[in-house]
Amino acid sequence: MTTADTPPAPATVDAAALRRLLDGGAPPQIIDVRTPGEFAAVHIPGSRNVPLDLLRAHHTTLRPLLDERAVLVCHGGQRAGQAERVLAGAGLPGLRVLTGGISGWQAAGAPVVTGTPRWSLERQVRLVAGSIVLGSVLISMRLPRARWIAAGIGAGLTFAAVSDTCAMGMLLSRLPYNRGPRTDLPTVLDSLGGGRG
Repeated sequence: MTTADTPPAPATVDAAALRRLLDGGAPPQIIDVRTPGEFAAVHIPGSRNVPLDLLRAHHTTLRPLLDERAVLVCHGGQRAGQAERVLAGAGLPGLRVLTGGISGWQAAGAPVVTGTPRWSLERQVRLVAGSIVLGSVLISMRLPRARWIAAGIGAGLTFAAVSDTCAMGMLLSRLPYNRGPRTDLPTVLDSLGGGRG
């Protein structure tokens, strides 16, 4: 991938600056693009959950309900950056990504709403990928061809890094553990059309 092929980095805002914006007279809309399960575990007060897969599929429907000053949030910043590119392509420039995501927000001691603790999607991907690689390497001691499973996972992770997508993450986000009551479009539309809180 050449520099010309690399999409520009999204505008960012750090936790301290976002806290000042939220305490100001016209706070920005906070859009959390993590899975509903991750959102239910911990989120910024007043934020709205618009899972990345739903945002990708319905960005034209969601676009009119999003504030042009909105701040996008995920676990660490990667999924929020993907959401920013999708929405910028739909004609909504100027969105910002929270630097460090919810992890950075919590590290800064900023307020959060908490629920049942869950593992982040990134952590789940590391567990599944690592387990498959370890298992296939151990099995390859008896069945040498099993090493190709580890090679396939390695190739998939390399492609995920280069393309800034993750097929395993998308699959894991569909598990019941990661889904929640706010995954359908009508509920998300109602949340965005309603008041803040």
